Amino acid sequence: MIMYLLLLLGFILLIKGADLFVDGSSSIARLLHIPSIIIGLTVVAFGTSMPEASVSITAALAGKNDLSLSNVIGSNLFNLLVVVGISAAIKPMKVQTSVLKKDLPLSIVVTVLLLVMSIPSPYHGEKVSILSRMEGCILLAVFLAYLAVTVRQALKARQDYSDDETSEENTEISIPVTILYVILGIVGIIWGGDLVVDSASAIALTFGWSETFIGLTIVALGTSLPELVTSVVAARKGESDLALGNAVGSNLFNILLVLGASTAVHPIIVNPFTVYDTIFLAIASIIVYLFAIQKKDLNRKEGLMMIPLYIIFFIYIIVRS
Repeated sequence: MIMYLLLLLGFILLIKGADLFVDGSSSIARLLHIPSIIIGLTVVAFGTSMPEASVSITAALAGKNDLSLSNVIGSNLFNLLVVVGISAAIKPMKVQTSVLKKDLPLSIVVTVLLLVMSIPSPYHGEKVSILSRMEGCILLAVFLAYLAVTVRQALKARQDYSDDETSEENTEISIPVTILYVILGIVGIIWGGDLVVDSASAIALTFGWSETFIGLTIVALGTSLPELVTSVVAARKGESDLALGNAVGSNLFNILLVLGASTAVHPIIVNPFTVYDTIFLAIASIIVYLFAIQKKDLNRKEGLMMIPLYIIFFIYIIVRS
């Protein structure tokens, strides 16, 4: 009974934490004269990716390779198809040119890179593939390069903003309150995410499900709840840039930072099924990119088309388990 109560408490903390975090992050964007999409791709994405980082690195240290890798892949699929899909269904979102030229293509590239690393080769052995520490360092190096480009983009965007565009907005929330909102939001998101993951995993284990299945479903959905709640709240408040930036940025953080750090800590043995899951993630990433590039937006119809794709994947992993 206590596990179900903790699960409920976790959901409450996630929802309220996300609400405060969106308000605080939006205020940061206005105070610093930075577009919301940049805040979404950095501050919000990092904050909502903390549950994945905690779970994956802890799992890697404990030698639970399946849980570490399947958590990242499952979370990214959920972010891409469900978080973006629901956000677009709530309110159609315009896709910034920078996202079309840099962030979404990079998301596809790093997914393909992960796929190449995961496929068994003479280097890894014929039947089993291992994500080595060197490959983890490569992912971390790509992350640092991406972060440097994003920060440079943010500084340029700040210079391009005119005083007239921001002078009327940057007094809505004071700096101390903004900082408080962000801190309380992050605490609520992380604490809530941990409660949801721990309690849901404990409940799932009582049914005898495998570690890989739990990682792709319960843990992946649990650690992705911050992204879902944050993006949905942002979409409802008209902060579509924040919603999209959060989902795309979180996916990049998950593969490059979370998985990179996990692999650098401890090499990860790749389950053969993981290769198929990564292929599905790459295909889903390309589909979303094609949706976005047509008219530089994601409309309700496209958002509603993404959700069944995730349901198909979910049914597939249930059937194979």
